[in-house]
Amino acid sequence: MLHDRILVELDDDSGERRSSGGIVIPATADMGGRRLAWSKVVGVGPHARAVEVGDRVLFDPVEKAEVEVNGDVYVVMRERDIHAVAAQRLADESTGLYL
Repeated sequence: MLHDRILVELDDDSGERRSSGGIVIPATADMGGRRLAWSKVVGVGPHARAVEVGDRVLFDPVEKAEVEVNGDVYVVMRERDIHAVAAQRLADESTGLYL
């Protein structure tokens, strides 16, 4: 990966969802707003500062660039397109929010 680019693999749960009441919501249903998605980081460029391989990141799947590598589909994005990072190494630190 180059610069601040990040390569993530799509989670399998991006299809149908189930509400808390047990109602199945198809993947094609419009929820009235944008739904963010979690994915696992599999590659990081040398200038990415807050993300490491193995972290889970939250991003907007509408603004994604998909790439197929050896039959697997991945998403390439800039670090600034990530909304949140979930990682064990961040558990004891501050929230990491900065503007």
